[in-house]
Amino acid sequence: MSTIKLEIVTPHGVIYDGDVKVVTLCGKDGEFGVLPGHAALVSLLDAGLISATTPENKEVVVAINGGYAKVSEEKVSCIVDGAVAVNDQEGNLSENIAKAKELLKSAQSSDTAIASAVSKIESIKK
Repeated sequence: MSTIKLEIVTPHGVIYDGDVKVVTLCGKDGEFGVLPGHAALVSLLDAGLISATTPENKEVVVAINGGYAKVSEEKVSCIVDGAVAVNDQEGNLSENIAKAKELLKSAQSSDTAIASAVSKIESIKK
């Protein structure tokens, strides 16, 4: 099974660094998926969610408030202003969801993009 390296970095440190099977990014022009071997590109990221599936079929969900992504055939590097790992291993899910909602609502982005991301975060609780 092919994987691609995903790295999500904020000014305060690394939020996620690991191999994944697929990544969905919240680009300025809409969501797009990245698989191993994807063509190289650079994209602006809007406030929303980065989601990925690990080789163990676990879902990684990170709320961001904007940044950019650099994609190559082997790696996706996301440099973002702020981020909250919604379903990290150490944190409390309810607390992380609340932090993610606050981060998204503070973003200088379109109301539609933020409402969509908040809706997705709320569905994780269920």
